[in-house]
Amino acid sequence: MTTDTTTYHEPDPELRRRTIPAGQARVAVFTRTYRTTVADLWDACTNPERLRRWYVPVTGDLRVGGTFQQVKMGSGTIVVCDAPHLLKLSLGGGADEIEVRLSPGAQDGTTTLEVQHATTLDAHNIGGEMYDAIFCMGGGYYPRLLALDLHLRGTLPDDYDSAAFHLNPDMRSTIERGSGAMAALLEAEADS
Repeated sequence: MTTDTTTYHEPDPELRRRTIPAGQARVAVFTRTYRTTVADLWDACTNPERLRRWYVPVTGDLRVGGTFQQVKMGSGTIVVCDAPHLLKLSLGGGADEIEVRLSPGAQDGTTTLEVQHATTLDAHNIGGEMYDAIFCMGGGYYPRLLALDLHLRGTLPDDYDSAAFHLNPDMRSTIERGSGAMAALLEAEADS
């Protein structure tokens, strides 16, 4: 699996802060524009059959107030679903909150996706090592947003395993770029 760097652009990450029900949170924001309609991108982000292709398998009671399960990533609750523009999820018993926002892109035939992942957690344990929670988000979202791009273009390989993307050698550099982008934001915040 190769990435066509002439047509794919990495997300534009930001680091924000806001209050969520669990308390003060750091917010990793990833923005990408895709060459598709709002309706198609909404379907790719909410249809379980399409989610399993690029994100992870998601099952459960997929309605506002319903609880869902994500393979290898735990469960959550759907807080808001304002189709086709806003999906708000609560994860980890409320420790995290994700907002998925869609809007028409600047060019005809494009849609902008903004993912805001707010967390009250300082760190995550991955493979027995502790990492800053925001740092981890870069390594998690960058490859998923690339896989979404490939899915929307119809070029995501049939054998792509969304639950094991981190084991795919072709995704290693994307994971590293995402982690590096978030590390740079954390460093800039510490220096300010």
